Amino acid sequence: MLAQQRQAAILDRITATGGVRVADLVAEFDVSDMTIRRDLEVLADRGVIHKVHGGATAVLPGAADEPGYAAKTELQTQEKIAITLRAAEFVRPGTAIALSAGTTTARLAHRLTDVPGLTVVTNSIPVADVFYRAGRSDQTVVLTGGVRTPSDALVGPVAVAAIRSLHVDVLFLGVHGMTEGAGFTTPNLMEAETDRALVGAAERLIVLADHTKWGTVGLSSIAELTDADVLVTDDALEGEARAALAESVGELVIAQMRVT
Repeated sequence: MLAQQRQAAILDRITATGGVRVADLVAEFDVSDMTIRRDLEVLADRGVIHKVHGGATAVLPGAADEPGYAAKTELQTQEKIAITLRAAEFVRPGTAIALSAGTTTARLAHRLTDVPGLTVVTNSIPVADVFYRAGRSDQTVVLTGGVRTPSDALVGPVAVAAIRSLHVDVLFLGVHGMTEGAGFTTPNLMEAETDRALVGAAERLIVLADHTKWGTVGLSSIAELTDADVLVTDDALEGEARAALAESVGELVIAQMRVT
């Protein structure tokens, strides 16, 4: 296992359980104590965990906390793979789509570079870069202007004005959290306004949210659960959450994670 893969697995474990011990990780991954400590140091430097004596704990987010793009890229990688595989099935050649900012939508972008005739509207620098590097002459990418956030989103009045002049067939929206009361949320007030403009520009709203987003509430609401025509999540979502979402969204799609 490569160091990056091991670190991603360690981060997933910490996120799921709230904390880990170095000794347990040494036994699980069959590596030295020093190797695990280096892995934890790397994750701590990225700001995604707290190092403590003998182990590490999860970073507990508040409603206004906004992890950076690099930190979020390391989270729930298997869930994002499964979700974007299913989400890509909703994209048809020759259509106009929008992708909001986020690491899940950026992963989806990689799956769409071979779809002919797409017009892509996005406020995400990483998403735009994926299509730029693919270099297809039959794809058009519209990158909104705006002020850059920690999650590499372009937001603010310039972005909102650009988006409100456009119309797309479908929006793929990444979110920070989702609950029955608050709906789909983000910790960034300006990003919420920009996301609301994207929702307003789209004929159809498809939300991409892994199971850890359930029960998390960001500072500002983007849309109600009932506004989502489709919600794509992963099969680690628990039964009660599935039932609540199935009653609220137009269609609940459960992506099956691959067993490795």
